[in-house]
Amino acid sequence: MAQAVPQIAELNAPQDWCTVDFISDLHLHASEPATFAAWQHYMQTTPADAVFILGDLFEAWVGDDAVNDDISAEADSFEDRCAHALGDTTGRLPVYFMHGNRDFLVGRGLMDLCNATLLADPTVLVFNKHRWLLSHGDALCLEDADYMAFREQVRSVQWQQAFLAKPLAERQQIARGLRAQSEARKVSGTTYPDLDTAASRAWLQAAHAHTLIHGHTHKPAVHDLGSGMNRVVLSDWDLAAPLPRSEVLRLSAHGLQRIKLA
Repeated sequence: MAQAVPQIAELNAPQDWCTVDFISDLHLHASEPATFAAWQHYMQTTPADAVFILGDLFEAWVGDDAVNDDISAEADSFEDRCAHALGDTTGRLPVYFMHGNRDFLVGRGLMDLCNATLLADPTVLVFNKHRWLLSHGDALCLEDADYMAFREQVRSVQWQQAFLAKPLAERQQIARGLRAQSEARKVSGTTYPDLDTAASRAWLQAAHAHTLIHGHTHKPAVHDLGSGMNRVVLSDWDLAAPLPRSEVLRLSAHGLQRIKLA
């Protein structure tokens, strides 16, 4: 399946940045406090000069109105606690957020409240004289025709306006139903197509980059795409799993390094 290469944004790292962290697919949810606690501790203690969250920080996000407008107020909800953790971090280092397939409704409201930066998908990060292409990754899963059709629908302005016009409680109920469906697919062992190699190469060529860093598939690895190009897959986080997972991909002058926190 052919796909046009999207417009690629570009971010030039300040010269004083020495270390950059990438995380994705934490799927934060109130029912999994261990993962939230691990993320909060990481955000408080990372030595990086910037943190890039490449999608699916949240298991579901039904609109920025789920958060109290006053970030200095006591955190009443799980969403408030997440906003507090983001805001506390941006007080000492920049945080960049990219939409995933679960939290594409995160808007400027939350970003402005937390002083975080919303990042286009895809974006080239120019760091240490190299170009790194960043994406959540779901837009490159071209063989999953059903998902690609769903993605096009829910990313449209019309669909999002209609969904966000529903009462918050109704949106939260819909999200709970979608989460239950997702859990059922996990139990059934449903597998999903990986990123399309030809499309990944086309994105890299258009970006004049050699390495694509992405999440979404929950299958951390390095894939050789040929011609000196590769894609690096981030790990998901799950502290409640039999083998707990929480991993950071750290970029410095020495290259990429996986940091296992659990």
